[in-house]
Amino acid sequence: MTSAAKLMAQSGKCGRVEKMSTFSPLPDWPTGCQLRRAGAEDLSAIRSLVFRAALDPTQLRWQQFWLVESQGQVVACGQLREFVGAQELGSLVVMRDWRDRGLGEALSRHLIAIASQPLYLECVGSRLGRFYTRLGFQAVTWRELPPALQRKFALACFAQRLGLPITVMRFVGEVKNPDWL
Repeated sequence: MTSAAKLMAQSGKCGRVEKMSTFSPLPDWPTGCQLRRAGAEDLSAIRSLVFRAALDPTQLRWQQFWLVESQGQVVACGQLREFVGAQELGSLVVMRDWRDRGLGEALSRHLIAIASQPLYLECVGSRLGRFYTRLGFQAVTWRELPPALQRKFALACFAQRLGLPITVMRFVGEVKNPDWL
């Protein structure tokens, strides 16, 4: 079992996402990284990551966050926002010095696996759109959104019509429980 597999198995319910094809196992996480639920004491670190990434700073409820930590420092975060009839994968940030090590993908896969309702997100730029497509998300129109998310994503959908590279997506892949659970 890889260290990433052991780490995710220790964190609780998690899974591997597959869509149309089989994904390779998650890459090993950097030594010393831990996946854990956020606590109230983590709110300032979460806010700092979100502000530095210029993401939506509203609805930062620490109870909805999962963190990747290394040597006592929060190096990545992401949350599942709750809405009536849906959830949003949001506030996914990896510190610049920690990017390109598989943390964003592993954290995304974990959040996808623990989602309990239809899962949506919005992203900016084609690079992020390709990233989330690879994880099993598909672009949707405003009309395809549940009512609670139509209100939330109305501005993003308007920005799309103006030509800004904002994409609203829904998870359409399958979540498969890995062997280690």
